Amino acid sequence: MNTSVMNVILERIKAYDRILLFRHIRLDGDCVGATKGLEGLLTLTYPQKDVRIADTQHSDYLAFLGPDEAAIPDGDFADALAIVIDVGSSNRISDQRYKMCREIIKIDHHIEREPYGHINWVEDSRSSACEMIAAFYETFRDELAIDSHTASCIYTGMVTDSGRFEYEGVKGDTLRLAGLMLDQGIDTERLYAQLYLRDFASLKFKAHIYDQMQVTENGVAYVHITREMQQRFGLTFESASAAISYLSDIRGVLCWLAFIDSDDGAIRVRLRSRFATINTIAEKYRGGGHACASGATVYSADEMCSLIRDADAHIKEYKETHEGWL
Repeated sequence: MNTSVMNVILERIKAYDRILLFRHIRLDGDCVGATKGLEGLLTLTYPQKDVRIADTQHSDYLAFLGPDEAAIPDGDFADALAIVIDVGSSNRISDQRYKMCREIIKIDHHIEREPYGHINWVEDSRSSACEMIAAFYETFRDELAIDSHTASCIYTGMVTDSGRFEYEGVKGDTLRLAGLMLDQGIDTERLYAQLYLRDFASLKFKAHIYDQMQVTENGVAYVHITREMQQRFGLTFESASAAISYLSDIRGVLCWLAFIDSDDGAIRVRLRSRFATINTIAEKYRGGGHACASGATVYSADEMCSLIRDADAHIKEYKETHEGWL
């Protein structure tokens, strides 16, 4: 745990009257939980400070964590401290006005590609950015205030980004910090219901995914979620992207890919793997991320096929040189 950089971050927070929090495009549980969680910690601790989230994106899936953020006028950035959370590359920050702030702090758990902050706290061994926010609270719990809603936001990101604490990045410290959040009185039954209950239409979509998916010779499962498919099942981009999790439990499959058509003509790619690292493949296709969970972008059927071939060759090599991969 990097307590020295956390001390610096806390001192910078104390020095500013206005603190603006930033996150990445295409919301997920971790970036929403981390920004709302830190906003809660700072607002409860320093009620005299102006603490806001600079992002007006909406997520139906995460609406239970609170209302959408209000737009922030340009004039509020110049004298502010920017804290950017859960964003590895600056081009993925949802509000690019972060550059207008007086000082920038980066808090992130992705493999370091771009140290764009004046202060960079990066721990790529952490399972989530929310785990880092929980660690920040634990380190300064004698100074920082918390309530059950704030803890729920942080816990939500820990749960979703770790695959309910199943992924490789989960360590003993992850669960200890999750326990610290639970100690604040989180209603886990309601929280898990909000996250994981599905309506019947989404289950029909899941069945369709299993019907449409394909598996390569060496164990790469993939599916293309076209615009037609999204319209047929009434999917948002967010709910279409969730299909990546449907491919995760197939014996012999060590890598699974979801290609999702987006409104701008690009095809977003979700890459996941078990045991084998795949972030280098994502980086080849305009992306990156964690060793076993990354994202990329392609622009044609040919690029889709190329990415699948690269993933298949990579998994073939992994299986030939490793044992115990089930």
